[in-house]
Amino acid sequence: IDDFVSEYAEGRTPNPCVRCNSFTKFGDLLRRGREMGVDGIATGHYVRIERSDPRKPALLRGADSNKDQAYFLWGLPKESLPFLHFPLGSMTKEKVRELARERGLTTADKPESQEICFVPTGDYRDLLKSRLEPAHRAFQPGIIVTSAGEKVGEHKGYSSFTVGQRKGLPGGFPEAMFVVEIRPDSREVVVGPRDELWGDEVELRSLNWLGLPPAPGSRVSVQLRHRAPPSQALLVEVGGDKVVLHLSDPRFAVTPGQSGVVFAGDRVLGGGRIHRGSRNRDGGQSK
Repeated sequence: IDDFVSEYAEGRTPNPCVRCNSFTKFGDLLRRGREMGVDGIATGHYVRIERSDPRKPALLRGADSNKDQAYFLWGLPKESLPFLHFPLGSMTKEKVRELARERGLTTADKPESQEICFVPTGDYRDLLKSRLEPAHRAFQPGIIVTSAGEKVGEHKGYSSFTVGQRKGLPGGFPEAMFVVEIRPDSREVVVGPRDELWGDEVELRSLNWLGLPPAPGSRVSVQLRHRAPPSQALLVEVGGDKVVLHLSDPRFAVTPGQSGVVFAGDRVLGGGRIHRGSRNRDGGQSK
């Protein structure tokens, strides 16, 4: 929760489920399991573990592409993989519900939820207001500017904006405008037309690898949003806590704070938090 609040306070858009899986949920379950003397834990995530080499188990996408949750698990400690089991990973959601009905489970037809568990109102801004001082800069008025620096409006706090957002922006432009950047130091919200949001270069930080890091020059795929299709990419820089990838096709609204997950086919190699997205090679025109 603290991380979620601090990321929004810095103008970024976090994914708390990734953070929970990486640092809380699985670690706590494994510790509790070991206290109980068990050999592993099982969860209902739609991913698979491949164990052809018992010394190096691999995390794979779930068989049901509509429910695959590999995007949320890139931050798992690689040491945990031998002890994890995902029995639903090879099934479809429909098959799982069918099996649940056969067994009389009350959750068989339970509606799905995409809400954040620690935001009971459904509005993340309510949580921010309860955790940050009223005088915090995230709640203070600022200006809305174009990429060229022209002032086109004002806002009541940049915490209400995220990259790619269209709602709540000034009108009167010949084409739709979107949030392109948030500058917390100056409290500026930068807007521009859709074309300005296409990026073909991504920098990831706060990295985690489930095996050896891929070498520079590797051809991989990278997923930048949960529901987004993966993009083919060339890994051009790996060093310390930073990776830079060049995308074969530009992607829309590459959002700082979200996850970039690196794959080789269905295998999760690892991932990191998006630090920036830009267009440096071919102008980032949409295709």
